[in-house]
Amino acid sequence: MSERKTITPAHRYRNNDRLIGIGNTFWNTSYEHGVAGIVGDLEDGVFHTPDGHEFVNFTVCSYLDLDTHPKVIDGAVASLRRFGVLDHCIPRTRVQTPVLLELEESLGELFGAMVISAISTAAASTGLLPVIASGHLGNGTRPLMVFDKNAHVSMANAKPSCADETEVVSCGHHDLDFLKDMCRTYERVCYVVDGSDSLGGYAPVHELAELQEKYNLLVFYDDSHSLSAYGERGIGYVRSHSPVLDERTITVATLSKGFGAGGTAILLDGYPERTRRLIERFAGPLGYSQKMNAAAVGAALASAEIHRTEELTRLQGRLRSNIALFDSLVATEQSDSTYPIRVVPMTDETVIDAAKQVFAAGFYTSPVFFPIVARGTAGLRVMLRAGQTEEQIKRLCSALVRAGARPAAAPLGPAAPAAPVAPVGPVAPGTGGERVAAPTREGVPDGHA
Repeated sequence: MSERKTITPAHRYRNNDRLIGIGNTFWNTSYEHGVAGIVGDLEDGVFHTPDGHEFVNFTVCSYLDLDTHPKVIDGAVASLRRFGVLDHCIPRTRVQTPVLLELEESLGELFGAMVISAISTAAASTGLLPVIASGHLGNGTRPLMVFDKNAHVSMANAKPSCADETEVVSCGHHDLDFLKDMCRTYERVCYVVDGSDSLGGYAPVHELAELQEKYNLLVFYDDSHSLSAYGERGIGYVRSHSPVLDERTITVATLSKGFGAGGTAILLDGYPERTRRLIERFAGPLGYSQKMNAAAVGAALASAEIHRTEELTRLQGRLRSNIALFDSLVATEQSDSTYPIRVVPMTDETVIDAAKQVFAAGFYTSPVFFPIVARGTAGLRVMLRAGQTEEQIKRLCSALVRAGARPAAAPLGPAAPAAPVAPVGPVAPGTGGERVAAPTREGVPDGHA
């Protein structure tokens, strides 16, 4: 027997054995049944696979379809020609072209905040959260870092590095009583949570604001799923509803989803300009040489201009109309919310077959089931967009009901067994302040966008 040592992992904040061992069950099942790993060419809003199948993707995060807007595409090309370089690969703390500065100035005016750009929300959270944990971003006090149980993997992955700087705990989804207890116990607390959840629902921003005012709670939001789709000029759910927009609220939001471009915006309020230097120098990947490139910046600048026009209001209106149409036909826990994501209830036993049948009918919806969500909360994730046609939504809903979904007039409960769905042929191309509950996850990150 070898005398060399083996290592027993601590698994305090991350457990790849569980993540891969259990999570692969989900992914392998999805791949084996043809509802993951799909490849096809996209033309006029319709995917065409090599075997001749055509379908509309109803699990796309581009809620306003700005990623295909001619002005956004032209903006990307024009930026490349203007600056003459795709990515001047050097940390911006040393040398930079003005491309990022122009974007941050434009977004700062649009969102009414100090904006720092990042290549992705994962890079932003990975860089910012440890600096918050050490007290260098905040009021100088090392906070207890409280991660919401449903916090997106892009934030949850920062737990180990935060734990080298301070104490780290997790709490139940939107568990305000737990947060209040922690605020009474610790001098400073930072709560890490999605402002808009990838499985549907909004954070309780008003209730959190009360804790911010009473206990100086710092809240770190990822509001990626509501940016552009929600609020005046597309400022998102958090900035539309939180009364605490100062140094106690830090928000990151992707410019890829509703915004239709690429990269991420970090939104800061009440921080001095020197904070920008601190972040660019010490917030991990935010100081690396891989930044938003000129094409992504050009696309984002063009999208920002659309956000300043009535066109954005019209697109948001179309999105709301499409959400209302879907809700009038299929029952979900998220019905009657402005949130563009719906999880159509199925059972753990029928969800894969339902996804296959809906796909055969010409529509892709992503199945979510244990261990990605808790047992008994399986469903098909549907994302509504401004560019979807009324015909597409009606046909999708018909396919969903035939696959076991509850019609809107029926009460929610255990999903009906899936019925065979006949393919229907090629598919044509194509602001309220409420909160809704998101399905409870089992804590196994699944890479949901």
